[in-house]
Amino acid sequence: MINTNLKFCRRELALTQAQMADKLGIKRSLVGAYEEGRAEPRLATLVNMARLFGITLDQLVTTDFSKKKNTKIIGSLPAPDPNAPDTDDNPEPPTPAGGKLRVLAFTVDKDQNENIELVPQKAAAGYLNGYADREYLEVLPKFRLPMLSQTGTYRAFEIAGDSMLPIASGTVIVGRYVEEWTSIKDGTPCVVVSSRDGIVFKRVFNKLRSNAMLVLHSDNPNFSPYDVKADDVLEIWEAKSYISSTFPIAELSLERVASLVLDLQQQVALLRKA
Repeated sequence: MINTNLKFCRRELALTQAQMADKLGIKRSLVGAYEEGRAEPRLATLVNMARLFGITLDQLVTTDFSKKKNTKIIGSLPAPDPNAPDTDDNPEPPTPAGGKLRVLAFTVDKDQNENIELVPQKAAAGYLNGYADREYLEVLPKFRLPMLSQTGTYRAFEIAGDSMLPIASGTVIVGRYVEEWTSIKDGTPCVVVSSRDGIVFKRVFNKLRSNAMLVLHSDNPNFSPYDVKADDVLEIWEAKSYISSTFPIAELSLERVASLVLDLQQQVALLRKA
């Protein structure tokens, strides 16, 4: 199982064995031996691999990702420390913000088109454990929006609270999966899934390169911005559309009200002269 997962990840990332070895900080011959099943990684190496792949040790050992058709491996591995000794159980260097391997699961319809899975509010807690499990996604409601770009993977989240008014609680935000977090531009509205805060809809300000964190802002000024460490973030979905049963109500200023009253008065005066 380990050998097939290593080979699957390497091919998904279009890496040679030598490049994979450089990313992991081990000898190329070890990568070949692991993939061919001629050698078994030590426990410390397995733990480091699981951390780098963004999966659990149990998934690395027991789940054959090559047989999961609707699964993508996203991201890139960090470069090894050039001053570290060349050994297969050398601790790996820290993963750069947004650069760890992540498992993206999705579902398809009968024509092999990707669905948009809907995560309702009542499923928010379960999504934190099942977001990378296609079998979990299969039980979620699904739909398609033809007007969206056909490139990318989309997911829909029912948001709660009034921190992003005028977008009301209960609105469904449709987001496109963000593969490279460091590319997010400041102020981009996103659904951020994190182990600390769950599923939130905020405007993201990107501090990954400088401080390995995101700063999340609300549109409602009554809510203060707050930081989220990159290590706590599981997924980011850039908002591309929203679905709401609540129609927005235009705000009328005193000047606008006065103008409307004046218009009505003029229309009444014209009717009296007719």
